[in-house]
Amino acid sequence: MSDKDNSNEDNKREPFQSIFRRVPKWQDLWFYQKSQVLYQMTFVFCQRFLPKYGDRTVDQMVQAARSGKQNIVEGSEDGKTSTEMELRLLNAARSSIGELRQDYEDYLKSRNLHVWTREDARFQPMQDFTKVHNTLADYEPYFQRWTAEEMANVGLTLCYQVDAMMNKYMENLERTFVTEGGIKERMHQARTGYRRQQDECLAKLEQLVPQLQQQLAESQAAYQDLKQRALKAYNDQQAEIDRLKKLLEEK
Repeated sequence: MSDKDNSNEDNKREPFQSIFRRVPKWQDLWFYQKSQVLYQMTFVFCQRFLPKYGDRTVDQMVQAARSGKQNIVEGSEDGKTSTEMELRLLNAARSSIGELRQDYEDYLKSRNLHVWTREDARFQPMQDFTKVHNTLADYEPYFQRWTAEEMANVGLTLCYQVDAMMNKYMENLERTFVTEGGIKERMHQARTGYRRQQDECLAKLEQLVPQLQQQLAESQAAYQDLKQRALKAYNDQQAEIDRLKKLLEEK
């Protein structure tokens, strides 16, 4: 069999069934991008509007923002092998974002600043901006320009949006887990698929055995026939030679 035939045969085989679940790149997830904005913005917010020393709120807010971002990254990476672990880490990220949201609310309320609602003229423009802008480059130019009230309300809004997006994403993960199972199920499916492929190959080979046996029998019969005809031709030739010799001797 030629290399070309081998290549064609390989192409006919079933593709390898990976046990790793395909997951979106965490860098492309909108709620991750917004969580990264939240972390950087929270860091600047604390530097600008909270005491540099003696206030535990600074560490709590920065750590909550960082925990939300990092748990999304770790959850996405672990999701390749464990949907359960991904769900746990994403839920931990939601908890951290929830803590951060509470800190922003407390900051506004404790300083008699406004939590913007739909009745506020500034609410809808802020909503429109945050819905379509996800990258740090979209927000960074405003970090040193926003007032404490503006920055805290943007932070609140991003917290709500990240939470809503993560909830929807986790619902899809739960459906995936129910329909496709976890790593053990995928390992079983991959192993079962490999065994089925091997069984199919063996069955095809077993089907070829009678055909090959028949071809072998036909070849042997043809060989015996050719052998008998060759032997007969040889004997006839020898008899003719003996006859001619005898004629020559008589002359």
